[in-house]
Amino acid sequence: MYKKGGIKKKMRKLLRSKKALSPVVAAIILIAVTVAVSIAVAVWMGALTTGFMTGGEQLQLGNPWGWVLTPSTNDYVYVNCTNNGGSAIVLSTARIAGSPATITVEYHSSGTISSTLNPGDRAGLKITYTGKDFSAGVPYIITIVTLTNKEFQTQGTPPGP
Repeated sequence: MYKKGGIKKKMRKLLRSKKALSPVVAAIILIAVTVAVSIAVAVWMGALTTGFMTGGEQLQLGNPWGWVLTPSTNDYVYVNCTNNGGSAIVLSTARIAGSPATITVEYHSSGTISSTLNPGDRAGLKITYTGKDFSAGVPYIITIVTLTNKEFQTQGTPPGP
């Protein structure tokens, strides 16, 4: 059927007809694979460290509600807040439109009225506009400042007459 050494000749001919990659193309492919692997490792490491970066203070403030506007007294408004972070938050001070305001904790989800919010705790705050009156229809920015001087803001407008 086959001549002696016929298969070997055909294999040699087949192998000789195949061309190898040039060194330049091989280098380009090697660099592309290296870059792709390094990007994949960087994305993976970034995903691992994201959990560590979000453990700080994350206070979610609701919309202001229950505005109380009374002439010649300290006006106040209520704001609900939730600690969505991974560490405890201590509420320190407040500002309304850049002016000092006081915080009174009216409700705390733990049952104990405290200015400390552990992760997951909710609180209802009464923010008193110290020595000032709200003007109906004027938007106000309410800023809550924590003991670590991190600021969280919400905005609302007292209802008009």
